[in-house]
Amino acid sequence: MEEGIASWYGVPYHGRRAANGEIYDMYKLTAAHRTLSFDTVVRVTNQKNGKQVDVRITDRGPFVEGRIIDLSLGAARELDMVGMGIAPVRLVLVSGSGNPAAGFFTVQVGAFLSRENAERLRRQMEERYSFAVIQEYDSPQGLFYRVRVGKLASEEAAKSLGEQLREREHVQPFVVRLDPAPAR
Repeated sequence: MEEGIASWYGVPYHGRRAANGEIYDMYKLTAAHRTLSFDTVVRVTNQKNGKQVDVRITDRGPFVEGRIIDLSLGAARELDMVGMGIAPVRLVLVSGSGNPAAGFFTVQVGAFLSRENAERLRRQMEERYSFAVIQEYDSPQGLFYRVRVGKLASEEAAKSLGEQLREREHVQPFVVRLDPAPAR
């Protein structure tokens, strides 16, 4: 399904809300992925040692270029990758809610601690691309305001928009699933 670099996250995210609204427990077998639906179960194989773990998608990320999944500490331990921090992995879909390609996708173009800066970028993007929103994210570093552009019916269309944004706006785009607001 997908190959790339995995990383893991624990403290200081432990005990905070994940993107799906659940409280993140770094000891459970969960993960963050930018586009898979919440509650999708993915088998992650560490390509260096062959170890595998099944994780449930509960969060969005990683927002680092070149990484495809952020694993909980518990999952990283199962793959024996805690010390290195990253590992080459292969992801295979085990189960999910419906078609992983269904839904809407968007492109994250910025994240700000200042709501004013996020609003300024959102207005610029909305003028040029017709749809732009701000999503709040309560991080350990403070409340971030993520600016996202487009509401596209396919991940491929969002990737295409992301490349346009990279070239025209000189941003580092991240394609993400456009999730409904989580229940609290």
